[in-house]
This record gives sequence, C-alpha cells and structure tokens, in this order.
Amino acid sequence: MKTENGDLRPSWNEYFMKLAWLVAERSTCKRHHVGAVIVRDKRILTTGYNGAASGTKDCLELDCLRNQMQIPSGTRHEICRAIHAEQNAIIQAGTHGINIKGATIYCTHSPCILCAKMLVNAGISKFFMCVEYPDDSYKPLFKEAGVDFAAIEVPDLFITQKK
Repeated sequence: MKTENGDLRPSWNEYFMKLAWLVAERSTCKRHHVGAVIVRDKRILTTGYNGAASGTKDCLELDCLRNQMQIPSGTRHEICRAIHAEQNAIIQAGTHGINIKGATIYCTHSPCILCAKMLVNAGISKFFMCVEYPDDSYKPLFKEAGVDFAAIEVPDLFITQKK
C-alpha cells in the first residue's frame, strides 16, 4: 500500500508518528494509550508514554482512579496515577542530558494544558498529533508562544515492504 507521499517508503511525519503509536503500546493507562517521540534533524531524541511513576503501582494493577471517580476526559488532569507521555519524554531528556530546545514532538494525542506549558518551557518548536482531546486550551498558548502545531492523519500502522 502506498503512503501519503505516494511511495512505499513513509514520509518523515508518517515514520515518526508510527513510532509514537508504537511507543504508546507501553502505556499502563486503561483509558488512553498515548505515545510521544521528540525529534530534531530527523533523529529521535527521546520517547515517552503515559504511565505511573517509576517503581509505583499503575492502573493495570490498581484500576483507573479517574474511572472510579467518574472524571470526564479532558478535565482534572491532576487526578491521575499516570505521568503523561509528553511529560515522560521531557523527563527522559532531562535525565539523560539531552537538549530538546527547538525540537519537534510527535504525539498520538493533543496535549493537555499542563503538558503544553511544559513543552513551551522546554523549547519545543513543533507539535504534531493525530487524536484531539475535548480540551483545546493548548491552542492559544501554543499560538502565543510560537509553537507550530498540526493534526495529521493516523498513519497506517503496518510495516510496508519494498518490492
């Protein structure tokens, strides 16, 4: 099957977004599997997925706190066991001494306002996503801060083979 650029080889956007969806498979969230990949100059800098803090019990073991409290998606982000995918990608950069200023992030979902603030302060210059949450409060912040953002189609999540 051909990709968005008409070739059997995926475009860079498709390639990095496919990787974000693959990273999302590590998620321990029962509501949404979210993955993020931070890239500069066509090179992967860090990845992150949503899940509980290292060494702590997650929703797969304890069940979803947000479901138990009937919290609607896109609200009360602070009530959750998980660290968001974008946050984990930023944390990985800090932990490993990787400069992400001016980088692009590919994320399966749009950011919450908390992640958007962190991305702005981390110096992220572009944000690509596939799925939009009900909360779009990140948009005015990104516009004011000069972070380019765009929704792109979910790529075909299969491996193409050259013939």
